[in-house]
Amino acid sequence: MTIGRFATLSFSRDVAAPVATLWQAWTAPAARAVWSPPAPGVTVEILEADSRVGGREISVCRSEGTPDVGVEVRWLELQSGLVSVNSEVVSSRGAVDSVALVTANFSGDDSASQVTVTVQLSSQAEDMVAGYEFGYGGGLANLAGVAERTMLLERVIKAPVSVVWGAWMNPETLPQWWGPDGFSCKTSRINLGAGGEWVFDMIGPDGTVFPNHHRYSRVILEACIDYALHAGENGPKHADAWVSFAAEGGGTRVTLGMVMATVEEYRNAVGFGAVKLGLQTLGKLARFVGSD
Repeated sequence: MTIGRFATLSFSRDVAAPVATLWQAWTAPAARAVWSPPAPGVTVEILEADSRVGGREISVCRSEGTPDVGVEVRWLELQSGLVSVNSEVVSSRGAVDSVALVTANFSGDDSASQVTVTVQLSSQAEDMVAGYEFGYGGGLANLAGVAERTMLLERVIKAPVSVVWGAWMNPETLPQWWGPDGFSCKTSRINLGAGGEWVFDMIGPDGTVFPNHHRYSRVILEACIDYALHAGENGPKHADAWVSFAAEGGGTRVTLGMVMATVEEYRNAVGFGAVKLGLQTLGKLARFVGSD
């Protein structure tokens, strides 16, 4: 329905991934940066992000030959796996182009899911309907692909957020528990702040060495960490990852998500047992903080 400058738009997408994974792909900034560009040649850089009620996300969309477009999102409601509501202000050339209220509804189970997005749009400078149809149409198509190659690991640890966070973000303790059962870490250098990195080898029970390089892009105290996983120092990136920490029942729900670079890498990782190995890593964290 369109009336002058005002329009209500609706978009829907079926996704071959669990609804919990789709929700994380929709809300986690590390994943949003991957699926937001609606077409090849378009890039989205997230400058600021806080995916909590009351938090905001500021990003810039770039495409050769056109002015940069800024987007400011404010999260108004977040019900995990069910619904999100956010405001969205789009600007270019120093002026506001549009203001919108975006409601996303989620449904599904452990094998398949669906997201339906309703945009209540107010165009400020010109008719923005075509731009929104292009942006959300392409973005949701990408979102489906991202969710289908996202690995999601969760565990509730019986310790306060401050304790779990402290074990993760301490350069002395992180290498002590990181990795699956029987693995150890040998660190070359480590700086766990935003813009920092951890260059290390994971050493398997049989002595096999797995070079790793984590690059940290965003850190919000006792809330979340975004980082990229590389195969060895400055090697190929094989995943964009995030970890979030949320108080739950006197403990901490730790959610670790990874968008693998390709579907093939995701399938290979699942095939060699990466989910089980990742859960072992969270189990070692739980034991380290004394919750098990």
